[in-house]
Amino acid sequence: MSQDVDFIPKPYATYPENGRFEWSAPSNIALVKYWGKIEPQLPANPSISFTLDSCKTVTELEFSKRANDGNFSFDLLFEAQPKEDFKPKIIKFFERIERYLPFLKDYHFKIDTRNTFPHSSGIASSASGMAALSVNLMSLEKALNPQMTDDHFWKKASFLARLGSGSACRSVKGEVVVWGKHAEIEGSSDLFGVEFPFGIHPNFKNYQDAILLVEKGQKEVSSTVGHDLMIGHPFAERRFEQAHENLSKVKNSLVSGDLESFISIVESEALTLHAMMMTSNPYFILMKPNTLEIINKIWKFRRETAMPVCFTLDAGANVHVLYPENVAVEVLQFIKDELVAFCKNGEYICDRIGAGAQNF
Repeated sequence: MSQDVDFIPKPYATYPENGRFEWSAPSNIALVKYWGKIEPQLPANPSISFTLDSCKTVTELEFSKRANDGNFSFDLLFEAQPKEDFKPKIIKFFERIERYLPFLKDYHFKIDTRNTFPHSSGIASSASGMAALSVNLMSLEKALNPQMTDDHFWKKASFLARLGSGSACRSVKGEVVVWGKHAEIEGSSDLFGVEFPFGIHPNFKNYQDAILLVEKGQKEVSSTVGHDLMIGHPFAERRFEQAHENLSKVKNSLVSGDLESFISIVESEALTLHAMMMTSNPYFILMKPNTLEIINKIWKFRRETAMPVCFTLDAGANVHVLYPENVAVEVLQFIKDELVAFCKNGEYICDRIGAGAQNF
């Protein structure tokens, strides 16, 4: 079993003077939710997610050798403009990962990052952003250690991303990714995400995700605050057990192609996530009236058409509409006819399952 010490490198043989890398990494949507964590960024329960394709962060990392003065040195641009308010998060990330990337203070970095999805769209960018930065940093480490294996590269990239944002470890590699130790997932770990190790039924190939933007802008409750609310939560332990059980069921559905079971578990997980927030102390209701309108419309449409369309939610008001590619025409027409009216400015984003980070 991998330990964090496995990611502490031996002394490097060479230090490149300068260079640049560019990677993209996608957002992801959890099917079985991670809610509750143990420091440092370890999940209280396992989760499984679809990696998205179009909603991603593109990050360019330029580096140049410098005298190590004991401090981190970097410039940060977001969509070509300086972004000073992002810097504390990057500093905290560098502090967490310096043990595993001891070259960080030997270089000055220029980090230039942008999202392919609209600014303040309500789509969390921390997962894609930290994943994109992590694979860039791993490209630099591979330049310092050319003997590094691909397996180590991807595991460590996911490991580092997790230390920036927990769910970021699910945005590094794979169409379906499991994070957190689970008895039925070989190689699964709390330290990094792993690709789903079983063949996925054709029903789930190129699965679609339409993201309905009910609300835009900053989240009402940060993920850190939300996860902390699971400490001492009266239903926490049973919830963690339930996540293990539901991951087993989703695994079976993905392998067998059982869409009915998949829909039942995925929707239940979404509502359970919000139920945990509504029963915490302090408590929050992050769904909005339009979120509920959309959910009820989806249920009605599914009853009347028998089409395998379902929803899931993150810790916010926006709705992810999930459906197989072979019903895309009908579902998109349904979205235009009946759901767009409940979206902020009528906005929604069409996406699908993707494969993870990509090098430019």
